[in-house]
Amino acid sequence: MVGAASVRVDADAPLVLAGPDGTRLATISTGGIWRVTVSGAGLLASGLSGTGQAANTRFELGAADGHAPVRVNGRPFRGSLELFRDRTGITVVNRVGLENYLAGVVSAEMGRRAPEDEEALKAQAVVSRTYARRGAGRRQVDGFDLYATVADQVYGGMAAETFEGNEAVRSTRGLIVAWDGAPIDAFFYSTCGGRTAEGTEVFRAASRPYLRSVSDLAGNGSAYCSLSPRFRWREEWSGDALRRALGRTIPSLPGRAGTVVREVRDVRVGSRAGSGRVAELIVALDRETIAVDGPGVRRVLATASGDPLRSNLFTLTVSRAGEEVSRMVADGSGAGHGVGFCQWGAVGRSRAGQRYPEILSAYYPGTQLQRLY
Repeated sequence: MVGAASVRVDADAPLVLAGPDGTRLATISTGGIWRVTVSGAGLLASGLSGTGQAANTRFELGAADGHAPVRVNGRPFRGSLELFRDRTGITVVNRVGLENYLAGVVSAEMGRRAPEDEEALKAQAVVSRTYARRGAGRRQVDGFDLYATVADQVYGGMAAETFEGNEAVRSTRGLIVAWDGAPIDAFFYSTCGGRTAEGTEVFRAASRPYLRSVSDLAGNGSAYCSLSPRFRWREEWSGDALRRALGRTIPSLPGRAGTVVREVRDVRVGSRAGSGRVAELIVALDRETIAVDGPGVRRVLATASGDPLRSNLFTLTVSRAGEEVSRMVADGSGAGHGVGFCQWGAVGRSRAGQRYPEILSAYYPGTQLQRLY
């Protein structure tokens, strides 16, 4: 958590609340509930039943026996917690060993899976371990390694763990995907739509030999990820809805602050990348025409809910009334950026009998499995 106004903590066994130098400040008894709030430039921890109080700039919180989970707002987490003041509130960090961290990631990312999806779960475990190892220290200035959201990879703690996910982590313990002896940039996403994207189509710095656009089609011509509920999709905008959406999203583009969208004359695909994804979108307004590059396309074509468009793999149908767009329809495939590992494709490959090393080599061609420990 970052910027939290307050945090509730409790446990099934006694907790030790310590300062940044390890000095014990309080003991939270079994079943006790404490709340941590902002207090000036620091933090204040208070027992809800008047059992105690402590103030400091930073707290460390862990089970007295070193094993019991710690609950944050009712959700259990392995390891310990660090809580410190940030610019807008409280940052809460779960300090946890890599393998225990992965147990809270695999099923949070893949959901509950059937027995025939076992190899897909193992592949995700290796991908997530690689991502975490590569990302260690990336956000050091913020006081942690990884966000627990799609900004990095989804982590739900013990509440997200499943037997199948934990077995996938256990059976691949210590394995990562490597290139030239180092962990790869293990990009992954939900659904590729039949072909993955070249790394540089989405991430300008991701010119990697293993992040190539590859086919995700089986021998019968069907996409391995066709099982995905997001394999095919459609989004529609009325003329007014499109104008409002672009009025919100275009000013967020670099150099476009202050742009006013009064009329939308046309929206069309300017060019496509090698994978078939939209590399450039042309938006014609009443006074100017704007070219949006690939990474910005999904953000600009926001849905009615405000979410980015599901993928860059789409076609557009535009209707006009006079000089203005009156309706626009996007028919698309896939979900996510499309670079690297396709989660639903891995499920399809697992059900087709592929083992996890084969699945990983399909999405990261030329890489090798490497054991760290």
